Amino acid sequence: MKRSIIYAGLLLLALPLLAARCSGGDGNGPQDDPSLTKVAYEELMTAIPNPERGFYYPYDFKFENGEVPKALNTQVLAINRTQNRTLFLLEYFLRDFIDKPLSDECLALIRANMQVMRDGGGKCILRFAYCDSDAESAKPWDAGEAVVMQHIAQLKPVFQEYADVIYVLQAGFVGVWGEWYYTDHFGFNPQTAEEFAPRRRVVEALLDALPERRMVALRTPQAKMMCLGLSGADSIGSDNAYGRTDRARIAAHNDCFLADGNDVGTFTSKAERELWMADSRYTSMGGETCGVSSFCACANSLSDMAKYHWSYLNIAYHQGVIKGWRDDDCFDDIECRLGYRFVLTEGAFTREVRAGEPFKASVTLKNTGFAAPVNPRGAELVFVSADGKERFVQKLKDDPRRWFAGETHTVEASFDAPALTAGTSYTLCLNLPDPEPALAANPLFSIRTANTGTWNQTAGYNELYTFTAK
Repeated sequence: MKRSIIYAGLLLLALPLLAARCSGGDGNGPQDDPSLTKVAYEELMTAIPNPERGFYYPYDFKFENGEVPKALNTQVLAINRTQNRTLFLLEYFLRDFIDKPLSDECLALIRANMQVMRDGGGKCILRFAYCDSDAESAKPWDAGEAVVMQHIAQLKPVFQEYADVIYVLQAGFVGVWGEWYYTDHFGFNPQTAEEFAPRRRVVEALLDALPERRMVALRTPQAKMMCLGLSGADSIGSDNAYGRTDRARIAAHNDCFLADGNDVGTFTSKAERELWMADSRYTSMGGETCGVSSFCACANSLSDMAKYHWSYLNIAYHQGVIKGWRDDDCFDDIECRLGYRFVLTEGAFTREVRAGEPFKASVTLKNTGFAAPVNPRGAELVFVSADGKERFVQKLKDDPRRWFAGETHTVEASFDAPALTAGTSYTLCLNLPDPEPALAANPLFSIRTANTGTWNQTAGYNELYTFTAK
């Protein structure tokens, strides 16, 4: 894993406030009802920054030779957002603590970075390791199990406090770069459940340290299968997805994606591929490429990203692969489709809206991305008056995590209209906020649909329909 950190001096660019377009019914389809106003939406064809998806930039923080790294700042996050990036890999190399507890200064730096995520509208992919070189001279490559467990216990309060800005925790701790390969203490190339036992205990500790609503990502499908005693047929399904079980909470990351036929040892069997293809419909999948190969061609890259439901990818490594995608004109497609991409297509709403009387709403959207959201996500309809002084919220039962890639979903709601003021203009909006209390009202953490003329940047709402209350 070779990385560099680039700080650019750009400022966050503001997007214009946009308003929804409406049209009358065309006499076709189930929405052909004179009591309803039909709305058509135009797809936006460019990339947009959205939470918990997309290309990410890696930032390393090395505690070595007594040095304490400098924390990130919100300007770094703003610069990345101008390039459609809201995810950040924060990797901590704990060399100075390979045989002792984490220092107060170390924990303070980690907390500071988490607060920057919260303040700046970012989410992090977290990883911890002890060494960033596989050279023999760099040994020891990792800490013993007892020290690892001590460090996880020290980090648990941080994970709990800042779970809202943790997208996923990569298991880390074991091996060089935390990638579970070159290791001094956890058994090189384990093949049995007994040999995997020390690694399984690390996973169990991480699952316990994180709130149940967050996932831990393992480097290979074999690791999940061996830690939990699974076969390729024991994948997550609709009935047990997003639950509290270890199976539902263990995700994946692939740090040698497309490098050769088996992603440099990531896969050793067809069953492992089947597990990842099925599980990644409901769990996080991402990582980085690690070398140019024939498998990096655009057609195969797009196919595998769809097959394994890729949500995030390192923009900094491997540069040869990234360049190939740019040269072959699929980079923009990848940038748009990593993770979810919700496109509003049409809607139908009660034409004559009166306070206290029945109101109907129907909105159809398609997920053109590779994946669906994997962390909890709210969904609500919001009535906002033209002057912004009135705001009424109607919670929806819909779960955006189940708006799966390649599928069309219709949000339908029927309820009594709120206490709208007759003669006042209102805009009905779809809000997809982060459900975490510290983030729910922050528009930077709300999902924007890939449409023109719908995004209210100030509120973080997708504007659907404007009307005057009767």
